[in-house]
Amino acid sequence: MFTWSRRPVKGSAAVLRGAAEHVMRRLGVVRCEVGVLICGDEAIRSLNRTFRGHDEATDVLSFPSGETQPDGLAYLGDIAISLDTARRQAATARIDESSELAALLIHGLLHLLGHDHERDGGEMALLEKQLCGELGL
Repeated sequence: MFTWSRRPVKGSAAVLRGAAEHVMRRLGVVRCEVGVLICGDEAIRSLNRTFRGHDEATDVLSFPSGETQPDGLAYLGDIAISLDTARRQAATARIDESSELAALLIHGLLHLLGHDHERDGGEMALLEKQLCGELGL
């Protein structure tokens, strides 16, 4: 489920949906749902300040849930992506906006699935690189 407080380039929704489906299929995750918010730097800064104590904008935040919904689907949690930061990063890397958004979504999904790049000795980074490569990102 996507919530757009900021609108990315046309076609981004399909790219993001495809990336999420690929990650879930590839990692064997079934019957689940994730909430994704595409917002600006101001909104993500507020979330980062409130939930992590960091008063700065960032590119992506993940909020794991792990709850089961009444229909039986697992709700993995929520992901917030700053479109402003994604656009800057895409320009710096000279890639298209949709690809950067998809890479950030993959990063967020891996966090929702329990991966932690700050503690895993590079395992998450390797998996993220493999998944992005499989999608041509």
